[in-house]
Amino acid sequence: MADNTDLTNLPRATSVPKKRMRLSVVWVIPIVAAVVGLGIAIQQILNEGPTITLVFQSANGVEAGKTFVKYKDVNIGQVTAVTLSGDYSKVVVTAKIAKSAEGLLVEDAKFWVVQARITLSGVSGLGTLLAGNYIGFEVGKSTTKRREFTGLEIPPIVTSGQPGRQFVLRADDLGSLGIGSPLYYRRLQVGQVVAYDLANDGKSLDIKVFVNAPYDRFVATDTRFWNASGVTASLGANGLDVRTESVLALILGGIAFEAPGVETAAEPAAANTVFTLFSDRARAMKQPDSIVSNYVLYFNESLRGLSVGAPVTFFGLQVGEVTDVGLEYEPATLDVRARVNIAVYPKRFIARLQNSAAAAGLPKTEAARHALLQRLVEQRDLRAQLRSSNLLTGQMFIAFDYFPNAPKVKLDWTQDPPQLPVMPGALAEIETKLNAVLSKLDKLPVEAIGDNMKQVLATLDQTIKDASKLLVRVDGQLVPETRKALEDLRRTLLAAERVMASADTTLIGQNAPAQQELRDALQEIARAARGVRVLTDYLERNPSVLIRGKTEEKP
Repeated sequence: MADNTDLTNLPRATSVPKKRMRLSVVWVIPIVAAVVGLGIAIQQILNEGPTITLVFQSANGVEAGKTFVKYKDVNIGQVTAVTLSGDYSKVVVTAKIAKSAEGLLVEDAKFWVVQARITLSGVSGLGTLLAGNYIGFEVGKSTTKRREFTGLEIPPIVTSGQPGRQFVLRADDLGSLGIGSPLYYRRLQVGQVVAYDLANDGKSLDIKVFVNAPYDRFVATDTRFWNASGVTASLGANGLDVRTESVLALILGGIAFEAPGVETAAEPAAANTVFTLFSDRARAMKQPDSIVSNYVLYFNESLRGLSVGAPVTFFGLQVGEVTDVGLEYEPATLDVRARVNIAVYPKRFIARLQNSAAAAGLPKTEAARHALLQRLVEQRDLRAQLRSSNLLTGQMFIAFDYFPNAPKVKLDWTQDPPQLPVMPGALAEIETKLNAVLSKLDKLPVEAIGDNMKQVLATLDQTIKDASKLLVRVDGQLVPETRKALEDLRRTLLAAERVMASADTTLIGQNAPAQQELRDALQEIARAARGVRVLTDYLERNPSVLIRGKTEEKP
């Protein structure tokens, strides 16, 4: 059945727009506050600096919320946490760095704890006694950013902003040097030791020194450095020479440098140039010789007192030095002898000559020098001798001189180095002669000689006693009797003279035989009397002639 309902009259749905909700004035303030807070938070996030981590072996005086990070005495951050590492062996310090210092956090930046310290270079960090410790910072030169660092246990002596240059000194040992030891130029402190470590080969030390500006311009490529620690004393012909840089170097050690006395100035040395550190100034300033002749000497005496560096002289002037002292063993003969290697510098010999023409005539080649030396050795008897330079210290040196009575030798130039002939030293020769004399004395029968001497002395004593008795007898008996005989003889002569005077010349003529015989007899008596008088006077003056006889008179 068909539905005839009219659909046009049905009700229709209509859309009614939603009624807008009106915002109350009360919500304006919270919304504005939220927007401001959001802006501040965004601004805080944008302005907040990075957080870094520092690892120290110990963090003495570092506290979270109190300790600051400073660069050039300006706060650039603050410590936010201090904890231990995972293995409890180190201290991990977390610090918040200001946004303005973010660009300083590069790979080679350095951090350390600043506290009161007393070092060789002085006293530092006294301000921390009142304000507390803080973390020091030194900017690096790298461009790579970094947020984790290993802190230094010892603060750097020289900061990166200090003007000057750093150099490396190579030495055999450290001696009394240390970090902070002073560096001197003409006894003026111009720098200090900043670090030291073993070289890569482990056979030497690399000592880093920093020379402050403007003194670093005096360090040239030929500058010599030497250890100026303590006191350097030398006893020579000019007396005692004592050298020291300063009281500070005497106590703490130090290094000095100076350019050698040459006319041409060398170029300034670049930073980190490696120099040799000599043990003293004398060795540092010694000029190297371009021409060196090496020889060997063999001695049969003690080398005590002879050391490497001892001078080699010619007529007392140094022309070389000792380079090695040792022994040489010959297995075939089981012979051990003392060996001395020397270096002779021909230029030093030429420099001693005042005659330029003579210097020009000297040999220039090694073969010519060998020929000249051979002539001096074989024709002029040039020899090397070990001599004492100082009796107090016992130091020895090698001296070349002429010895006319030396045994003849021939040089062998096939050896390397050539061997030069030697003469025994004066002390060794004296010692040999003394030993020979002592050996002869040891062979003498001292005990038998002593017994014989006792017998001789006893006999002599008895002889002296007998002589004394004889002298007493001579003085008491012989001398008075001799005098009496002389008196009687004198009276007889006087009587004879009176007889002769009163005699009748008619009875006895002048040429009569009786008168002549009487005259001869009287002359003989007179000569005998004079002889007795002379003998008596001589015995009175020399009574000992009765024992040992009359000495022979010199013509």
